[in-house]
Amino acid sequence: MKMGLNEGSSERFCPRYQRAVEIVGRRWSGAILRVMLAGASRFGEMQEAIPDLSNRMLSERLREFEAEGIVERVVVPDRPVRVEYRLTEKGRSLNDVVEALSRWSETWIGLEEIEGSGGGSAAS
Repeated sequence: MKMGLNEGSSERFCPRYQRAVEIVGRRWSGAILRVMLAGASRFGEMQEAIPDLSNRMLSERLREFEAEGIVERVVVPDRPVRVEYRLTEKGRSLNDVVEALSRWSETWIGLEEIEGSGGGSAAS
């Protein structure tokens, strides 16, 4: 028998769940994760895939993902030197979460809602 949220104290509030929602729920985080899961690894690729995302915000989110162990920053010693951002195992494991959210959004979020709210940070 499955307990409801009000029946078990461990189900009322889960700090791990809350932290996970905070990490992936920040503005632009879902969009960045989605393009990285699709194969983007360079800053310019991500920026091109998410047109309304500013350089500053992309840099900030990538640093946060790196601090969380979701992304690793790799300096490729070519000429010129280039930087790539790769999902770690922890980051790649978010694939099912991102896909589930994408399916949910296709079913439940209307385009008129996005257009009426200013759009911008939609992750799909």
